[in-house]
Amino acid sequence: MDAKPIFTGGCYCGEVLYQCEGPSLMRGLCYCRTCQTISGGAGNLFMAVSAQGFQITKGTPRFFNKKDRPGSPTRHFCEACGVQLTARSERAPTAVLIKVGTLDDPSLFDGPQLVTWTSEMQKFHLLPVDVPTHPEFPRPKA
Repeated sequence: MDAKPIFTGGCYCGEVLYQCEGPSLMRGLCYCRTCQTISGGAGNLFMAVSAQGFQITKGTPRFFNKKDRPGSPTRHFCEACGVQLTARSERAPTAVLIKVGTLDDPSLFDGPQLVTWTSEMQKFHLLPVDVPTHPEFPRPKA
């Protein structure tokens, strides 16, 4: 029996759609300067899912990688409306980061499990109560 997609979403104009089979691996909020720039000043709410269960179901997103910043993820966005949908990093090749606002049902996000890059957050950014914070992105212990 095939697994049913549990996450679906897409861009603002509907030109690029995706689905993901499988559970969320992690839910986060990032306050790095890059995410501030991309979001227009706020943080970036994201959900990590398995790359194996993720697929684009309509359209072809454009992509961008800031090559002068080592380890920078490749960001995928709709060419027509400009909405950023996902990001992939060579540091985590088995995962896809989905931008929460692109989910058909954003309530599936259920809030972040961690907040990253608090070292770069602004005075107007808010921290969720009882959520672990990290000055940078936490790295797995060797």
